[in-house]
Amino acid sequence: MITGIGVDLVDLDHMASVCQKQPQIYKKILTEKECQVYKKHSEKRKLAFLAGRYAVKEAFSKAMGTGIGKTVTFQNISILNDEKGQLLVVQSPFKGNVFVSISHSKRKAVAQVILERPQ
Repeated sequence: MITGIGVDLVDLDHMASVCQKQPQIYKKILTEKECQVYKKHSEKRKLAFLAGRYAVKEAFSKAMGTGIGKTVTFQNISILNDEKGQLLVVQSPFKGNVFVSISHSKRKAVAQVILERPQ
């Protein structure tokens, strides 16, 4: 049974501006494992990666109905890719199935999260 759906849209220019003002912001948004992946990317890809992960975490908090705060934090959600590139939520405060999708354009990153509790 689906228990929550969330979506978030991030402007890449805005994210670039935030990163310019706060170069270490990625450490607040990304978990340690996500940071390891982030650091391997080119500068251009880093921005898209960070914006996508930020969008997923915001969408997740909306699906939970809590927003980012005590229950859902940037550090208690971790999204990695499997060997085929499929997104996997490897850590979250939700006990059930989590489905994630991220898409990027030149200017935006969008993410959708669906939360499902097995019946």
